[in-house]
Order: sequence, then structure tokens, then C-alpha cells
Amino acid sequence: MPFESEIPISSGNASRQFASRLALFYGAVFTLIGTHLPFFPLWLRSVGIDASWIGIITAVPAVTRFTVLPWITDLAERRSALRGAMIVTAIMTTFGFVAVGTQTWAPLVFLAYVVTASMWTPMIPLTDAYALRGVARYGLKYGPLRLWGSAAFVVGALVCGLLVDRIAWQHLIWVIAATAALGAVLSFGLQPLEGSKQQPATPRGASALLRDPSFLAIIVASALIQGSHAAYYTFASMTWQLAGHSGLTIAALWALGVIAEIVVFALSPRLKWQPAVLVVIGALSAVARWLITAQEPPVAVLAIVQLAHGLSFGITQVGTMGLMLRQVPVHFMVRGQGYLAACGGIVASSTSILSGVIFARHGQGVYYVMAAMALLGAAVMLAARRGKALSHEMERG
Repeated sequence: MPFESEIPISSGNASRQFASRLALFYGAVFTLIGTHLPFFPLWLRSVGIDASWIGIITAVPAVTRFTVLPWITDLAERRSALRGAMIVTAIMTTFGFVAVGTQTWAPLVFLAYVVTASMWTPMIPLTDAYALRGVARYGLKYGPLRLWGSAAFVVGALVCGLLVDRIAWQHLIWVIAATAALGAVLSFGLQPLEGSKQQPATPRGASALLRDPSFLAIIVASALIQGSHAAYYTFASMTWQLAGHSGLTIAALWALGVIAEIVVFALSPRLKWQPAVLVVIGALSAVARWLITAQEPPVAVLAIVQLAHGLSFGITQVGTMGLMLRQVPVHFMVRGQGYLAACGGIVASSTSILSGVIFARHGQGVYYVMAAMALLGAAVMLAARRGKALSHEMERG
């Protein structure tokens, strides 16, 4: 029986209120990412920071994902303060970007950004944990909640892209800070979920997650499949530009991928496959996607391949969250999300470095390595699913 059905479903009004407020907050969180990811490096360059420092500064969030982030999610869970942690991190992120914007000397920008990223990177796992607790309490589905984040990412990137042509690049940091402030304001509207029904999150019980082979399989498989996107995130725009595609074409290719992701999130409640099967489908889709991308296909084929992002990323995310709901007790969900993010951060950061080395020597051949990673992710999930099935058979025997 699915985990969701074991939880009493509250009133429809409370469910709708939870969903609408969370959707707004997801939108704010991903609007910030949509403004930051493409345009923060432009701001760094505009204030005179050289390329070597830009590389160091932009690597900070990936490092905080497996250093500071697990500590914050652990603290939020032990204090039963998930909503409070979301509010505090949203506020501190806003102040952090304001502080970054007041600096122009690289070492001070770096220090301010370290503090900012330490507060900012836990926001997504905290929000996902909050969403899954709400899914369990109100009988909702994760995908339709999460799609608002993907939609907001597109809006944020497009709006900031338009502003780039209308304001001085030195002012881009204030656009980023303003979107962070929007998230801080909306965080106060989130409904409290901690209550008397919540079991205490004992350190001993939570650490048992890391001794659970099924849980380890979930976070490792997810890290490998999602980490296989590293070369795409880093080098796709560059290779498309070198192939002669216009800026509009490049933007359209990125948008196609995110639109496909949104469609998958919207349709995910209708999918009847088990979460583990969804993860395997996502992994195999990534394998096919990277193998085709490695051939440097024409733009018409690229457009079709970009639609596979809905599977390689989107359906993997839906399946992973479904597995987390089934495998992780609700009162350990925050820490579980922290472990998931930390594992993903380790794989993503190391893969980004590795893909840079491979790309420098073999160009598009880097995607063969990405395909191998995704295939390994599928193998991990299939092995875990088979092992669990065999253990159930032995128990029945």
C-alpha cells in the first residue's frame, strides 16, 4: 500500500491552502535560481573580478551542499523546526546577497558568498522535505507542486535576460537580491506542519538511514543520474554557440528542456508505475539522450533530444521523491533530504571537474561518460529493487 494512503487526509480547504502557498514559495525559490545561475557570473565580471576568482566563487554552492547543508537539515529536524528553518534561511539568503552586492574586492565577495550559499543551498532540500510532509498529510502529489518551481525558473531567467539589455550589469546583483527577498516574504505564509503527531527525530534513528541499503541505493542512483547532467549544464551553451547557433536558438533549446520537465511534473499523478521504475526510465532516457548528444546532431534533432529532459531529470525527480516517501519516515524526512542533497552535491561537483578535463581533450565525447554514469544509476536502482524483492520472498518463505 502506498505510504500516502496510510495518512489521514485533512480538509480540502487546508489542502488547497497548503498547496497554493507552497507553490508560491517554490516559485520564489526557483525564480532566484533562474536569475542567479545565468547572470551571477556576469555580475562578478562586471565588477572587475578575474576569471580565476570567478571559478572559485561559483564553486562555493556545490561545496556547501555536502558540508554545511547536512548540518542545517539535521538541526532543523532535531529542533522540529522545518518551517522555521525555511524562514530563517530565506531571510539570511536575502541579507547575504545584499552583502555580496556591496563588495567588489574578490576575497570579500568570496567570504560574503560563502555565508550566503551556506544559507541558500539548504532551501531546496528543506522545501522538498516540507512538500513531502504535506504530501503525506494532505494526500497530495509531489509533481504538481514542484512544477511551479520549474515554471518560475524560466520566468526568472527570461526576465533577468531582458533586464540585461536595459540596466548596467553592475546592478544585476540587486535583481538577484530582490528575488531572494520575495522568497523571504512568502516564507511567512507557509503553514506549520510540525505537530503532536510528529515523532521525535532521534539522532540514533536518523543515522540508521545511512545503514539502510535501500536508502543508500536511492541517493546514489539519484546522484548518478542527475549528476550525469553536469556536462550539459556546463558546456551545452558553449558547444551550441561554437556550432553557429544564435543566442535565440540556444535560449529556445534550454526552454524546451524545462517545458518538458514542467509537463512531466504536471502529468506525474497519472503515472501508475512504481517510483523505482520511474527512476530507471529516467536513467535510460538520460543514456539515450547523452549518446545522441555526443554525435553533435543538427538543431532539429537537438530540439527533440532536449524534450528528453522531462524524463532524464523530471521523471527521475518524481521517482526519487516517491521512493523517499516510501522509504524514509516522515519525522526523518528533513535529514533524508539533507543526505540526498549532500550525495548529489559530491557527485555533481566532482563530475563537473571531471567533465571539464574530458571536454578539454575529447569535446562532445564527454557525453559518453555521462551516459555511463546514468546507466550505472539504473543498475544501482535495479539491483536494489531486485534485492528488496528477494528479501521479501525469503521473509514469506
